[in-house]
Amino acid sequence: MDIARAAAGLFVTHGLRATRAEDIARAAGVAPRTFYRYFATKEEALGPLFAAGAQKWAEAVRDAPAELDVPEALRHAVAGTLTPGVGVRAESLEWVRTLLRLADGSPALRRVWGEACQTAERTLADVLAARLAPPGTSAPADAGESAVSGSAAGPSAEEAAITGAPATPGAEDSGVTASPATPGAGGSAVTGAPPPPGAAHGIPADLRLAAAVASAAVRVAVEVWAAGEEPPDGPTGPPALALRNLATLDDFPWSAVRV
Repeated sequence: MDIARAAAGLFVTHGLRATRAEDIARAAGVAPRTFYRYFATKEEALGPLFAAGAQKWAEAVRDAPAELDVPEALRHAVAGTLTPGVGVRAESLEWVRTLLRLADGSPALRRVWGEACQTAERTLADVLAARLAPPGTSAPADAGESAVSGSAAGPSAEEAAITGAPATPGAEDSGVTASPATPGAGGSAVTGAPPPPGAAHGIPADLRLAAAVASAAVRVAVEVWAAGEEPPDGPTGPPALALRNLATLDDFPWSAVRV
């Protein structure tokens, strides 16, 4: 995650146009060739940061107390991840505000943000399927499962610095032979690229729609807040806006979903 944080810091301080990929590499303490080993553009360097933020809410739904029904789990996750001083620092939200404003004027950065959100949406579909599965059964596995449970094979030390994942003990850390994550069934761990179309065929269509609406409810709340000047707490902050948006699902027939 070091490169992603370095990129975010430079973008926030100097702007997107004034920041070069070489500047990001230098700030992260890696060679330019290492940067380009993992990211094709400077905008893609924010992929791990965007992905981590977008995935955090989906994983909070997974970790919500089992006795909560789905609407309660969604609201619990919002409160636990978007409330300043509880799930996130107010300073971090202000960074998000600046970065999303930069994305408004950059199609490349907007694509990175969109891919991270889409991957998190697929993860949420898996999470919801698991919560709705009858006791003693397993929900259908989707492409997002790897994003929730993690892969058995750990990354090298340098990959860990880029993606924020724990390094594999004894892994080569020179970065010369390390291979970047390859987008596939689970998407890229570096850029948050979504899995190929049709990967979520095991999830019922109505549940995929509900996951898309729930994900959009949170994403739009953050984007709307970022576009204004309101503080991150109170009735116009991301948590309040997200909870209001989630009310769209109040009449969704969760008990009728078959997984």
